[in-house]
Amino acid sequence: MAIATTNPATGKVERSFDAFTDEQIEDRLARASAAFASYRRTPLERRAAWMNAAAGLLDAEAGDVALMMTTEMGKTVKAARAEAQKCAHAMRFYAENAAGFLADRPADAAAVKAGTALTRYQPLGAVLAVMPWNFPLWQVVRFLAPGLMAGNVGLLKHASNVPQTALYLEDLLRRAGFPEGVFQTLLIGSDKVEKVLRDPRVAAATLTGSEPAGRSVGAIAGDEVKPSVLELGGSDAFVVMPSADLAAAAKTAAASRCLNNGQSCISAKRFIVEESVADEFEELFVAAMRAQKVGDPTDDATDVGPLVSEQGRADLEELVADAVRHGAKVLCGGERPDREGWYYPPTVVTGITREMRMFGEETFGPVAGLYRVRGIDEAIGLANATDFGLGSNAWTNDPAERDRFVDELEAGQVFVNGMVTSYPELPFGGVKRSGYGRELSEQGIHAFCNAKTVWIAP
Repeated sequence: MAIATTNPATGKVERSFDAFTDEQIEDRLARASAAFASYRRTPLERRAAWMNAAAGLLDAEAGDVALMMTTEMGKTVKAARAEAQKCAHAMRFYAENAAGFLADRPADAAAVKAGTALTRYQPLGAVLAVMPWNFPLWQVVRFLAPGLMAGNVGLLKHASNVPQTALYLEDLLRRAGFPEGVFQTLLIGSDKVEKVLRDPRVAAATLTGSEPAGRSVGAIAGDEVKPSVLELGGSDAFVVMPSADLAAAAKTAAASRCLNNGQSCISAKRFIVEESVADEFEELFVAAMRAQKVGDPTDDATDVGPLVSEQGRADLEELVADAVRHGAKVLCGGERPDREGWYYPPTVVTGITREMRMFGEETFGPVAGLYRVRGIDEAIGLANATDFGLGSNAWTNDPAERDRFVDELEAGQVFVNGMVTSYPELPFGGVKRSGYGRELSEQGIHAFCNAKTVWIAP
């Protein structure tokens, strides 16, 4: 597999890199092992100082980093700047809160006939992170910040189309003061992941990516009896009930579906609207999708840039074509523009039925499926009629409906009257085929810790 930066706006290769040899991989594994032996004993205050320094550098360099990400994977430069700033915030969050998250947790000593009883959180070792291209900084930082603050060391196998971002992260942490070997990028293809994960010097794995990739990494980790966290695909429902603010819902729906050029696992993809307000919502939603400006991702006025690859656009086109062949109707978009680069317009498809691929597959691009239902029971049933369970949106101002959506939507997250997003302060992850385990919040730092029981006699 080529490890190269190919600009999605032009289709041209900007930079290429040689994949690591077996000797280079071995060198980095040895460095990680040596680094962990000392880094795990580094005081938390020092780790926090280094993490805060990294955040400061990232804030200062956000403009250049944003252009790099835009060149590598096509996201709009304004979204890329926001991503860099969000990463700096997450670094500071864990620098500030790690001591509390990792503090010993006293238990009822008398109940277990002890003088002292507690839980102590300790790092596991080197964690292999297999990361995707769509949020090339954020996906890594949400593992990196809690992992390093816990005392683990990181090995990053990033997507092969974002090598410059991967190398930047390693350099950023080095400049911030982290010791050599604490965080390293591996320029390798997916064919080398199994060998690295099976190495006894690697203690655990985290993956964000496709379901097939998750199955592979999860199976290898399981075979090696190593913990893993998987965040896989999503086909999030966006349910709109009659009591909702339809104008706000439609505006948010378009923003969610076009976020990151439509290439976000937690973007809403299936828009499920109660019949009595479906006509009004459809008109507002289609207008909002048409209003999204498609263009040069380096222009701050652009809302939607190119898809990441020619294959990604072809896959999206085939999903739409399959739906149309089976009787669906395209309300806007649906045709690639006549221009350089891998662009696809914001598109709304209605009349989707179960025999269409769009019903069960994730649309990774700015294509929305619009459904009509009668009542909340049908809405919840359709929302849950998917193998995925990452995020979900419910739009209602009825307290009883709100409670039912919170309780009954099968997803790792439910956002009511707002757009699904991720925050360092809240746990992030999915159920069903969207994966297992949680990132971010206190749960994210504990994911790769040994929760050690300590019992000391009276």
